[in-house]
Amino acid sequence: MSSLKEVKNRISSVKSTRQITSAMKMVASAKLHKAQGRIENMLPYQQKLNEILTNFLSTDATFDSPYTEVRPVTRVAIVVFSSNSSLCGAFNANVLKMLEQSLEEYKSLGKENTLIYPVGKKVETAIKKLGITPQGSYSEMAEKPSYTDAFALAGLLMQDFVEKKIDHVELIYHHFKSMGAQVLTREDFLPINLHKVEATAATEGSEQCGFHNDYIVEPSIGQLIADLLPKVLSQKLYTVLLDSNTSEHAARTLAMQTATDNANKLIQDLTKQYNKSRQQAITNELLDIIAGSFK
Repeated sequence: MSSLKEVKNRISSVKSTRQITSAMKMVASAKLHKAQGRIENMLPYQQKLNEILTNFLSTDATFDSPYTEVRPVTRVAIVVFSSNSSLCGAFNANVLKMLEQSLEEYKSLGKENTLIYPVGKKVETAIKKLGITPQGSYSEMAEKPSYTDAFALAGLLMQDFVEKKIDHVELIYHHFKSMGAQVLTREDFLPINLHKVEATAATEGSEQCGFHNDYIVEPSIGQLIADLLPKVLSQKLYTVLLDSNTSEHAARTLAMQTATDNANKLIQDLTKQYNKSRQQAITNELLDIIAGSFK
């Protein structure tokens, strides 16, 4: 059995760890609250944008956009969202696992034709260990989500797609569903799936006002749809960035809460062990005193 001093030192050490995890939980919780506020402020704009696009798509107008072109995939780009720091449970590990599955699917294309855009230091470090050169560093975006940065990255991906430098773009990220549920998601970004946009607009619950034929659209409905698509794509990437950032803070809050609870339980167990050892030591001393009195 451990000595009283060893048990007491362990209790002190665990209490110090509990203070750290409790403080980190409070910080993550505050950041989570701010991140949720950003999503709530952004959603009305995204819903209205999808509604406008859906209303125009419901007409018989024809349009031509390079962002809807489906072609054989010879070069693919994968945008992966992780965190910059650890202590957020299996958040990063799950992202890296799905990335490895995706890389396995595109193995036939070769590493030179599989471009990885890492948003977060954790995934950036991981792909370097795999021998893959990242297409830039976007760790600042993971820490402080910015529409300007998301717009720039979306513009780069759209330009490469239009110039046929890449044939397909997909996203890997966590979708924030609730405090205790962050859904790992893998979805296509380019070419844009207009049927999915319409389905998203319907499930978001926005009021579909419908398209009125008495509107005069210049230069044409088709041109307006084509001009709207880049905005929808940029907004989509920003939404994913906010989603991942919010999921990270939720995962860290939950992880630190679990660590704090485990520390409390361990302190209780160690305290019982300390009291038991102390009581046994006192009993042994009393027995020695009593035995000595009979000599």
